[in-house]
Amino acid sequence: MARVLGPFGIQGWVRLKTFTETPDGLARHPAWWLRTKAGWVSADLEEFKVRPAAVSAKLAGVDDRNAAEALQGQDIAVARDDLGEAAEGEFYWVDLVGLAVVNLQGEALGQVEELLRAGGSDVLVVRGERERLIPFIADFVKSVDRAARRITVDWEAGYDA
Repeated sequence: MARVLGPFGIQGWVRLKTFTETPDGLARHPAWWLRTKAGWVSADLEEFKVRPAAVSAKLAGVDDRNAAEALQGQDIAVARDDLGEAAEGEFYWVDLVGLAVVNLQGEALGQVEELLRAGGSDVLVVRGERERLIPFIADFVKSVDRAARRITVDWEAGYDA
C-alpha cells in the first residue's frame, strides 16, 4: 500500500510513497506491516499527515532520524481482512497480482506482476514470455474472475504498446 522513501525530519517521521487511491487511505489502517530483510513485522501507526510536499507517518518505536532511516525502502502493507470488500466492479490491487491473463482468443499472456498508476488509469504489468503493459480500463479488460484467478483482456498476443 506504500513504500518508505526515507526519514522526514529528526523526530522519527518517515516520508511515504502511497499506492492507495487517495494519499490518506493508508491512515484508516492503524496496524501496518513492514517488509524487512527478515520478513514482515508489525508496526503501529501513531500519526499520519498529508502535506503539500510529502505524505508522512510516525510509527510507534521509531523516535529519531536514524530509526526512520533504517526503514528506507521498506514496503508497507495492511492485513487483507482489514480492507473489507471492494465495491462491485472494483478491485484491490493485491487481489489482482498473480492472476493469469488471457486474451479473447484464449492465448495465455502471463501473470499480473504488479500494477502501476499512470495518469487517469491503472496499468497491469503482465509478465509472460515478455513484459506487457495493459491499461486496466473497460476497453481492454473484459472480465476479472477472482475465483478462477483469471483476467480476460482484448489484447493481441503480438501487440506491443
